[in-house]
Amino acid sequence: MKILAIHGSPRTVRSTTRILANFVLEGAAEAGAETEMIDLCDYRVTPCSACEGCSFNGICVFEDDVPAIIARMREADGIIFASPVYIDNISGQMKVFFDRLADAIHYQLLAGKFGCSVATTHTSGGDDVVTYLNHVQNYLGVISIGGLGVATGGNTETVDAAEASARELGKKLAGAIRNGFSDPNQEEEIAGNREFFRDIVIENRDFRTEDYDRWVQMGWIE
Repeated sequence: MKILAIHGSPRTVRSTTRILANFVLEGAAEAGAETEMIDLCDYRVTPCSACEGCSFNGICVFEDDVPAIIARMREADGIIFASPVYIDNISGQMKVFFDRLADAIHYQLLAGKFGCSVATTHTSGGDDVVTYLNHVQNYLGVISIGGLGVATGGNTETVDAAEASARELGKKLAGAIRNGFSDPNQEEEIAGNREFFRDIVIENRDFRTEDYDRWVQMGWIE
């Protein structure tokens, strides 16, 4: 069982968000998971140009680190998204990365995985950002088992005080991977998204036969 955290703070190892995400990973490790953290700012992530080139063959026109990150996400059983709150939203680094996941979303490359999200903020927006991060997971076909937002008020010890809750979140994620987890509301949303993306897969079936066949085998295309 492998769980991967994607961390979007430009402060990387100095980030309070990273500390919180690491607590989640430590809880997952205690439950038997192999864990890994990716600091997005240590990688080359080029902003999407909306050229739609990836639709034809699944390959982005930009030669950077995003394909390797997506490959590691596909290898993982669980995904954690972690971002600080900037002006009541995720960090710019996280948003640029999310925009590059369009093809992974359209073709549901992470379907069947479980995830969760964490965020830190000074005062406001933490819970809203966690909700948004989990919403992106649903777009990817990932079912979220929950999340944790922490308002620090400028005091980093507040994150330390959330350690127990974060570790429990990690254990819950590991448990979902091992034993399964169902949320009818999320499953309905994911199914609705997939119905929308279905037309893209059918439209490009002559260019991407392997992806089309996978959708047929999954029963998403009759």
